[in-house]
Formats: sequence, C-alpha cells, structure tokens
Amino acid sequence: MDYQVSNKAKIWTTILMVVGIVFTGIGIIAAMGDGNLGQKFMGNLLSNSFFFFSIAISAMFFLALQYATEAGWFVYIKRVIEAITGFLPVGMGLLLITFITLSFMNGAHIYMWMDPEVMKEGGSHYDELSSMKGAYLNQPFFWVRTLSYLAIYYIMWNGFMKRSVLQDENPADAIDIHFKNYRRGALFLVFFAVFSSTSSWDWLMSIDIHWFSTLFGWYVFAGSWTSAMVVIIMLLLYLKKLGYLPKVNESHIHDIGKWVFATSFLWAYLWFSQYMLIWYANIPEETTYYLMRVEHYKLLYFGMFVINFAFPMLILMSRDAKRHAGILTFVGLVILAGHWLDVWIMVMGGSMGPTASIGAMEIGMAVLFLGLFVRVVLVKLSQSPLVAKNHPFMDESLHHEI
Repeated sequence: MDYQVSNKAKIWTTILMVVGIVFTGIGIIAAMGDGNLGQKFMGNLLSNSFFFFSIAISAMFFLALQYATEAGWFVYIKRVIEAITGFLPVGMGLLLITFITLSFMNGAHIYMWMDPEVMKEGGSHYDELSSMKGAYLNQPFFWVRTLSYLAIYYIMWNGFMKRSVLQDENPADAIDIHFKNYRRGALFLVFFAVFSSTSSWDWLMSIDIHWFSTLFGWYVFAGSWTSAMVVIIMLLLYLKKLGYLPKVNESHIHDIGKWVFATSFLWAYLWFSQYMLIWYANIPEETTYYLMRVEHYKLLYFGMFVINFAFPMLILMSRDAKRHAGILTFVGLVILAGHWLDVWIMVMGGSMGPTASIGAMEIGMAVLFLGLFVRVVLVKLSQSPLVAKNHPFMDESLHHEI
C-alpha cells in the first residue's frame, strides 16, 4: 500500500506554518524598536535553515553509509530515509536565500568578515585579528566553497533518488544498480568527511570570528546525525501507526533506537571533549566562545547538554525502551528540541551576544520551518512506492531479527 498524504496531515502542517508566520510577525513587530531587527531575523533564519538542512543531509549520509557497508536490514525502510533526504533541495534553497541576503547586508553583524569596515585596514571597525583570516574568510572564496558543497550534495542526492526508482522499474539491472549505489555511497562518504567539517566552519564557526576549534565540525555533525536518526524513527513510527509498512518489526525499531542512543553518546562525548580541552588549556582566544555562552546562557547551554545526553542515556538504556513507540516518540521530541537549541545558541550566542533571547520570533520561525519540513517530507514520501522493489537484500531485511 503506497502512502498518500492525508487531509489531516495537510491541515496540521498548514496550521504549523500559519502559526509560525503569525508568531514570527509578532516577533518582528516587537523587535522593531530594538535597532537589531535585521540581525535578529537573519540569525534565526540562518539557525533554522541550517538545522533542518542538516537533518536532510545527515539522513543522506546515513543512506550512503548503508549502501557503502552493504547493509541489508534497512532495505524495507529505505524509502523513509529517502523521503527525509527529499528536503535537501528546499533546504539548499533556503540556505542560499539566507547567504545571499547576508552578503547584501555585509553580514548583518552575524558574519563580521563580510563587512569591509571590519576586514580592511582603515575601516571604521577594523579588526586586525579578523583581517588576518581574510585569505579564507572573504565572500568570493566563501561562495566558491558553499556552491561546491551544495552542487556536489545535489548531484549525489539526485543520483541516489534516480537509481532508487530505476531499481524498482528494472529488475534485470537490480544487481548492477546495487553495486553502483555501493560505489557512489563510498564516494559520498569521502566528500562528506571533508565538507561536513568545512561547511560547519564556514557557516557556523566563522560567526565567532576570533574563535576556532578542531573538534567543531565533528561536534556539529554529531548533533545533526542524532537529529536525523530521531526524525527517521519518528516517521517510521508514524507510518506504522497509520497501518503502513506492516513488516517493520521490533528489530527494525530497535536498530534505529540504538542509532539514536549511540549518536547521542557521540555528541555528548564531543561536547565534553571540546569543552574540557578548551577549559583546561585556558587560552584566551579559545575560551571566548564559552565565556559568552556560559555567562549569558548558562541555563540554556548546560540545560541543552543535560537534555541531549541524560534523556537518551537514562531512558533508552534498556532494550525494551528502544522498542517502545511511546518512549521513543517522547525522547525523540525532547532530543530534537535540544539540538535545535544547540544550533540556535551557536548562531545567536556568537552574533547577538547577551542581547539574544527566545521569544515570539524564535518560536515562530522554528514552528514555520518544522511545518514546512514535515510537509515536504510527507509529499516526497507519497511520490514513490513506500517499499522499494528488486533490492537484492530485501529478503534479509524482511527477516531481520536481533
């Protein structure tokens, strides 16, 4: 039985987007007298664009990882993962709109290196340390890198999607298509190993222009990967509740639950490693990142760590919890909110400092993007048969037991 977007799902996603627009509008009106409306709006646009794009690209990473390792267990739920990657073109478009707008606004006090008054000697806000990074942090090179990331991501994603449909339609070529996915999956992992870090430097770390961390790219990726695994399992549980994918068993659910558990620990390990090493070394140019966030966002910053580490550790430790739909849904929603907060603090803590706060605009834009993301994923899910055909490992997936 193929999936069709129900009227109920359309209504709810529309309500989310309308509520998001209303709250965003209220937030814009409230910020008009503060003098930082453009900076606040663009900061929220950047954090939400990146967060939801990162979920889609991390789902594609997970898909490529399964291809490259020739895993069999995931084949029956492959279309669920592919549907989440379907947000990629929309996410890329939103990121491009964000970066183009920021370029015309000379960074909008978010990317200080886009402002010639900061980077050029003699400028009214000239900063020598920032200008020393000008060979890398300049708009032409930034755009070369950004367009390269997005172009390669899109080409690879389009290839995966086309071959998925071809495998359904051409049983005689199924084995050849499988091995092509195997090779392309390995190739994508090579690109992603580099791009996931460098894009994090370009899009997020450069907001705190004086700061640097060699762990930052891995840290951002771990959070995105965890968020993607949460979305995969929640979409899978949603479809099961509606009566789709009847052959998804507790072992499939358990495996995704283990991925949520494992990636949460990976994120927590990298969070602690980055924080501990910088705190222990106590080098001024490194500690500036944490001083801002700990002094002005202490409750949110450490609360976010507790949410993203303690919840999966304490609740998902047992085998039964990783097979229970209600527990997985609750923990997934909490983790997703925690990682959204992580990205928001990365962006707003660096761009607005102590003046940032979570209000109507922040809530509104998050809800708006959430509604758009869910609608796009569900529409993508309805465009292909819900179960892939002719994959050589389908039988293994149908009889997956752990």
